[in-house]
Amino acid sequence: MTEARTRVWMITGVSSGFGRALAEAVLKRGETVVGTVRSEAAKADFEALGDKATGMIVDVTDEAAVHATVKAAEAKTGGIDILVNNAGYGLVGGVEEASLAEIRHQFEVNVFGAVAVLQAVLPFMRARKAGHLINITSVSGLVGWPSLGIYSGSKFALEGICETLAQEVAPLGIKVTMIEPGGFKTEFAKGSRIKTAALIEDYDPTVGESRRILASHQGHEPGDPAKAADAIIQVANAPNPPLRLLLGKDAYGYMEYKTSAHQAEIEAWKSVTLGTNFS
Repeated sequence: MTEARTRVWMITGVSSGFGRALAEAVLKRGETVVGTVRSEAAKADFEALGDKATGMIVDVTDEAAVHATVKAAEAKTGGIDILVNNAGYGLVGGVEEASLAEIRHQFEVNVFGAVAVLQAVLPFMRARKAGHLINITSVSGLVGWPSLGIYSGSKFALEGICETLAQEVAPLGIKVTMIEPGGFKTEFAKGSRIKTAALIEDYDPTVGESRRILASHQGHEPGDPAKAADAIIQVANAPNPPLRLLLGKDAYGYMEYKTSAHQAEIEAWKSVTLGTNFS
């Protein structure tokens, strides 16, 4: 009798943060992880986790390289069962403060890079009529606040794309989940947040205050990355996984407040809304 094949995960951005915590948790379960990194040193560091850890160097903004990497991962492992789109960063600054170059790069990584990985993996999953696409977005992909408008915009965009994608691939046996974390104690605040080059004094009471709050929270975030990894594994093991999963008490609270405020506004303007059809 041949030994049953263990599941294969492909996780983008495994050098640190959620990607690293999840990869370590999956490897401890005896499953295989192909993790993307940005350097030879990071590749060696990741592969030191064991013989079921394979590092592949790729920049998610390089479409050709993404497709080549996925093809190589498929050939090496026999097929990717679960994709976790995790690579990304956050631009911190007011909407007016952000240059178009800064905005474009934010979207290149967080949106176009993520979609490139999805598009590279999907043909293989369609052929097998199976697979699970897990995208790390953010509670900032559901709720906007000062200083994170461009970052939120990129995550809102990914949320909309994935909500639609889930409907398109469901008949093909492919599942889609969006993971929406609040504040977690990872390296995100240190290495994956970039401030805009420009600062406008008029925005100090809003954007500036938000920057100061983010800085004060650094290193004191309430979320545990190991527990987030366990939650993502629960989602991957579920026969009927959620389309969206908030992670953290703060994420739950932000979304609960927004949902109730949104519903109240809808009802307050209901007569105007319903009064726009032909009589």
